Amino acid sequence: MFPELFRIGNFPINTYGVLLALALLCGIYIAARVGQRDGVPRERMYDLCLWMVLGAIAGSKILLLLTEPDYRSNIMHLFSLDFLRSGGVFYGGLLGAILVGYIGVRRYGLPWWKVADAGACGIPLGQAIGRLGCFSAGCCWGKPTNGWFGVHFPDAGHDVTGVPNYDVYGAPLHLHPTQLYESAAAVVIFFFLLWLHKRKRFSGQVFLAYAMLYSLTRFTIEFYRDDPRGDIAGLTTLTGLSSSQMISLILGIAAVILYFIRKRRAHLQEIAKTPSVPESV
Repeated sequence: MFPELFRIGNFPINTYGVLLALALLCGIYIAARVGQRDGVPRERMYDLCLWMVLGAIAGSKILLLLTEPDYRSNIMHLFSLDFLRSGGVFYGGLLGAILVGYIGVRRYGLPWWKVADAGACGIPLGQAIGRLGCFSAGCCWGKPTNGWFGVHFPDAGHDVTGVPNYDVYGAPLHLHPTQLYESAAAVVIFFFLLWLHKRKRFSGQVFLAYAMLYSLTRFTIEFYRDDPRGDIAGLTTLTGLSSSQMISLILGIAAVILYFIRKRRAHLQEIAKTPSVPESV
């Protein structure tokens, strides 16, 4: 609701940018603390997270290019201030971070699933803060609603992101605060994952639980989103689902399959470690 915090001369300090930076710092801090609990050196975790941030930025921009026809049709848009200021697409950032993280884990000789569990604890906290940035800027808006929870964005938000704030008759338009929906859901997921990490039965359980929970959350919230999010190879038009919903389906199904594979493997290892009781003569 407040896209701009203040100005230093003619240079604006945007709320979105400040909250995004805070989200990254908090997510990295939590991941490093939780990773240390699993025996992952905190300094190495910090190094890895910084590389993953770069992977997330690149991934979010690449998926933005794939989903937004304006950027594909005019190469000069890649060098525009709008493209540089855009946060990109979250799923692209998540996939980019996972890819870079896996490469980094192999390079540093770290246990992949333990690192993934630690990272999964930090991600939802970062999401919760980051979505508040989206709300402050007015991006990622929802569909119109007559409910008491509907939000009317001011002209400042409309000028920055194009969020609709008046209907065709000039009456104030109230929208689903989908940014707050996801922020609240991310807080719940964050505390659940911290609880689960202390009780996990196998490495990878926390990361896969996050993938399942966030996929379900994002798939549901997408029904209430109304901002333009593009189309990948015409699949949105064909299926009626957004690109984020299709990614949610793929990620969620893959997480469920891997969860049960990891759980069964851990169970078999537990059985193998259990000493057999000799039969009485």
